[in-house]
Amino acid sequence: MAVVIGGGNIVRGVEVSSRGVSRPTGDTMGMLATMMNCLALEAAIEREGTPARTLSAFVMPADLRAVYPQCGAQISRRGAESSLLGGGTGNPFFTTDTTAVLRAAEIGAQAVLKATNVDGVYSSRSQKDPSAKRFDRLTHSQAIEGGYKVMDATAFALARETSLPIIVFSIAEPGSIGAILRGTGHGTVVAG
Repeated sequence: MAVVIGGGNIVRGVEVSSRGVSRPTGDTMGMLATMMNCLALEAAIEREGTPARTLSAFVMPADLRAVYPQCGAQISRRGAESSLLGGGTGNPFFTTDTTAVLRAAEIGAQAVLKATNVDGVYSSRSQKDPSAKRFDRLTHSQAIEGGYKVMDATAFALARETSLPIIVFSIAEPGSIGAILRGTGHGTVVAG
């Protein structure tokens, strides 16, 4: 298992680019935010007595690597297993959703678990829309054609190409990760 960490709680590249920052600069800011979140999660996991390691596709400055050598470790197929992955793909214009599918395909994962703030894929982007329908199951093509924004189209397309199922579920529900892993969780399966 590997965990790809997002940085949207700190900065979203697309959002800052709408305020006069170039998209590549905004995306780089987002990649740095993912590294901060990775280090925070790594510390939390280690406080619980489990070793953790942060890897990055985004090359970190040498002076930071001197203090946090794990930040300088480059992502590799072998190294990505049982790790926290930050820095996205290391390139602008790619989301952490796409990174998650890419890394899952590289390490031969059985599925991508998309832990988010909604309990699945809905027919409407607004959770407040009373006519919004939550899907139990969709194909990758249906997710792309429907324009469902819980993940970007590139991530869905790569998952389709690599035959990786995606399970979208709410991280806010207590015990949700364990329930999804046991097959008893509440979410949407995107496969086939």
